[in-house]
Amino acid sequence: MIYYISDMHLGHANAITFDNRPFADVEEMDRTLIDNWNARVQKDDDDVYIVGDFCYKSRYSPDWYLKRLNGHKHLIKGNHDFILLQSEAAMSQLESISQIEQISDGDKKIILCHFPIAEWYGYYRGYWHVYGHIHRGRGDGESDGAKFIRTEERALNAGCMINNYMPVTFNELVVNNKIRNAMP
Repeated sequence: MIYYISDMHLGHANAITFDNRPFADVEEMDRTLIDNWNARVQKDDDDVYIVGDFCYKSRYSPDWYLKRLNGHKHLIKGNHDFILLQSEAAMSQLESISQIEQISDGDKKIILCHFPIAEWYGYYRGYWHVYGHIHRGRGDGESDGAKFIRTEERALNAGCMINNYMPVTFNELVVNNKIRNAMP
């Protein structure tokens, strides 16, 4: 099975406030994200694409988190992954690391990039784009880029805050993004 998640920001206390996450503190957030991950990713051959911003400003090292997570982990580099990328111990826990990646999930061709792309490779041939980076919901604080990317039917935000703080399948990404995009 293939799963997707982004913007976990493990260890990052400010993410709780910034995203209005439903956690009392960073310890509860970290525990919930790890528990949710391991409840979903249970088979040895499960692959999880972390679409950027795995951990940030944490008291634990990135490898401490990675060792606690099931499955084969693939990192698509985000803007807050520089500590992870400097850690040989963390890098050894990852199956792959890239800035942008093209994968197949069933009959779907997918372009993974932490940053939303207006026109990705395969755009005119039905490819999908899975991204992260955009945290804020709809409303006054939403950027023009966030407003635009929501109009793209085949662009899906893998942010954990949209996807119930757990890795999700492609079909769950589709459903969760439709729900998010329909919110006022």
